[in-house]
Amino acid sequence: MLLNSKQVCEYTGGQFLARPIDPSALFTGISWDSRDIQPDWLYVALPGERADGHDFVVAALRKGARGALVTEAPDAACMTLARELGAAIIEVPNTAHALTDLARAWRSHLKCTVVGLTGSTGKTTTKNLLRDVLGARFSVVATRANQNNELGVPNTLLAADPSTEVVVVEMGMRGAGQIAELCAMVRPDVGVVTNVGESHIELLGSREAIARAKGELFEALPAGTGRAVVNAADPMSLTAAEGASLAARGVTTVLYDGSGQASADDAPVAAALGASEHVWAEDVRLDEEGRPSFTLCAVGFDEESNGRTAAQETLFDRIPERCPCTVGLQGLHNVANACAAASVARSLGMPLPQIAAALAEALPESGRQEVLRARNGATVVNDAYNANPDSMRASLATFCARQVRGARYAVLGDMGELGSYADACHRAVGAYAASCGLDWLVCVGELAALIAEGARQGGFPHDRILSAQTVADVLEILDARLEPDDAVLVKASHFMGLTRVVEGLVN
Repeated sequence: MLLNSKQVCEYTGGQFLARPIDPSALFTGISWDSRDIQPDWLYVALPGERADGHDFVVAALRKGARGALVTEAPDAACMTLARELGAAIIEVPNTAHALTDLARAWRSHLKCTVVGLTGSTGKTTTKNLLRDVLGARFSVVATRANQNNELGVPNTLLAADPSTEVVVVEMGMRGAGQIAELCAMVRPDVGVVTNVGESHIELLGSREAIARAKGELFEALPAGTGRAVVNAADPMSLTAAEGASLAARGVTTVLYDGSGQASADDAPVAAALGASEHVWAEDVRLDEEGRPSFTLCAVGFDEESNGRTAAQETLFDRIPERCPCTVGLQGLHNVANACAAASVARSLGMPLPQIAAALAEALPESGRQEVLRARNGATVVNDAYNANPDSMRASLATFCARQVRGARYAVLGDMGELGSYADACHRAVGAYAASCGLDWLVCVGELAALIAEGARQGGFPHDRILSAQTVADVLEILDARLEPDDAVLVKASHFMGLTRVVEGLVN
């Protein structure tokens, strides 16, 4: 962000309580956390449940903030400090809304490509892959961590500057209309929906309703110039695309398929959506650590029609590009995430070998299939950042594909936001756990007891299913049993706090 205090006032409907010594001086960043403030940044005083940002205006000014947005006049000492430092104090009706207003206005200053990304699972991993792949060629700003809500999305836009070439914005969703609201601010040029699963089913009631809500991203793409990146292997993602009238609006559709089964079978889908570009994976295999290798294929990008007219030729008549590819992340599900990232990168002109080289360098984020070593030498797979039924199954499949000399333990906890579907979803995860080759199952929490029930019904040995209520219980169970050649997966929704199990095993 590069805006002066006069522009900030204009865009937010604010007024000066303390005028800056230099009204033309630019704010070069923004934060609502006074601990993160850098010199010349704008501090946003947000009210919170546990702390009020107005209590930290002085701290932000002392760290070098050029100004602060507030909803109430600071005390006399703060105002005196602001005047001594020549900093601006700007009063606005609502600081959270002001953050959105600034982002919306700053978006109009940006000339870069903006990629919007959402999905039930895989969106943060795909965002990270996009950041790393596109960063091999372009100047890229991407959502930090999982800041994908009403505060994080505007913060991502405001982190860009005029030299930024691509902004990747991850967008979370809690209900219908939220993606559309975020898109009104983000104005994406490219939209990616990773998949449509069962997360948020508590609020929306069905996967069809979730698909419509995710499809708001496709609907927001600009007619004639937008690009929709669609998961051809996920029927509900196709439903989301179909509802967006992409072909009728002149939006280019890019299909991707990470299933390893893509072929001309995707042709009817391509025809129905009017897709003109396609990325897919062939010959998918896993190494002993569960990292996938495959042949990355692409067709329809910057190609000649070989003398045939568009009416005579389909997407699948053309000769594809092919390139060997290895992804530095674990799990078959990351083939799809890699293909999604490759689709965007290829659309922006990156050659396939450069894309493949960047994918090979990808590393897992903390808490997402992060492989660590326990104190006694056992392998710990930390996937405790979050969970829903789809990501639970994917994580279990990845874990059980690893080569392990000893026993495989899965520590599984409650999944949230499932509403009336919670019981059935937890039992279904348990049934899947019974089928994938685990040796021990440790279930943590009230709902996870239904995972245990589903596993028993699925044939998992009763004496190898253990229940726990606290982190201390889990660590006691594992400390008594875990051997150096064993491996343990830790997976649950974030509110369960099972990262503390990982910390206890490792530290």
